[in-house]
Amino acid sequence: MIKTMTAFTSELDDEKTAIEQISSQLKLEEGLLKNTIGIVVCHYEFILSGIFKAVCDALPFSVVGTISSTQAVNGENGSLLMALTVMTSDTVEFEKIITPSIAEEPAKVIAESYKSRSKSGKPALAIVFAPFILQNCGDDYVNALSEASGGVPCFGTLSVDDTLDFVNCFMLADGEHYRDKMAMILLYGDVKPKFFVANISESRLLEKNAVVTKSAGHVLMEVNERPVIDYFDDLGLVKASETQYAMSSIPFLIDYNDDTPKVSKVFVMLTPEKYAICGGAMPEGSTMYVAMTDKSDVIFTTEEVLEKIRSEIPKASLLLAFSCLTRNMMLGAEQYKEMEMVNEKIGGELPFMMASSGGEICPTKTSDERAVNRFHNNAFVACLI
Repeated sequence: MIKTMTAFTSELDDEKTAIEQISSQLKLEEGLLKNTIGIVVCHYEFILSGIFKAVCDALPFSVVGTISSTQAVNGENGSLLMALTVMTSDTVEFEKIITPSIAEEPAKVIAESYKSRSKSGKPALAIVFAPFILQNCGDDYVNALSEASGGVPCFGTLSVDDTLDFVNCFMLADGEHYRDKMAMILLYGDVKPKFFVANISESRLLEKNAVVTKSAGHVLMEVNERPVIDYFDDLGLVKASETQYAMSSIPFLIDYNDDTPKVSKVFVMLTPEKYAICGGAMPEGSTMYVAMTDKSDVIFTTEEVLEKIRSEIPKASLLLAFSCLTRNMMLGAEQYKEMEMVNEKIGGELPFMMASSGGEICPTKTSDERAVNRFHNNAFVACLI
């Protein structure tokens, strides 16, 4: 059994006030159980102001998490917000792992860090927080951790800020912030997580699909044995593809052709060679579908998943959710709509935390033996613990 508490503060100037607000909401005077860990999401202003470090220094347990551009917990959402979730248990154990730099050879670093864990046995869940590094591919993180762990279910996010060049996309741990390290929380014990993914309605897929015939990680070079720029030309997307993130409303769905659900990816920019840099790996042999999404589809797909989550609430102690920045962009002036929906449908019955994401980590298929972990873009992902 896990007991869960959530708290938030919007205080950016006064450390004492921020600490008092967090402490009073958590009711720490009532005591914690044997094992405790904290998860934090916040705007980078809380790092620059020193509030994040002050709050962490005042808490009697470890805290890890990430920068996000919007965040929410029960009863509150916003941009300039720091949200904290605390899990405490007598029967479930938590192990925190902070990797060395993943700027170079991320797969090797992640695998070695996981294998160095101190607790024995296979974790029931790995919660992952990583910085957004443009030259790295999030699929490499997920694949490395999946292989090293033997298929432990992995759930988490890449950081995202609201700057044009993503300079403040930090991973957070115990008052410190890192631009090039990953954090993992491993849960051991009687934990049976359930996972949910919303991306794009099947009805929004264009009929003109294509097979990826040449790629290198997240760089897409050829489809149907033709340059990818020619494929964009066929669809009338060349002009849009020449501007970074101009195609945020035109994501791809990737079918791995292995009987697992399709996974959404986004186009980021063209290289000088007219290759397409995408938000995740585009594996050769997979089938690529171009989709047209908008605000109404974001709302529809999120609502559909929330109805499924509601039926599982009696068995859970916490809902963690992350939603891609591109979905937030589609919502326009109603940028908090997804968070408001979660609070309305879930918040009155279950502690929850939600944040915007620069890339989502969530299984698409699980079994007793192993999980099929995937790296998503343009998705709303949720984990019931």
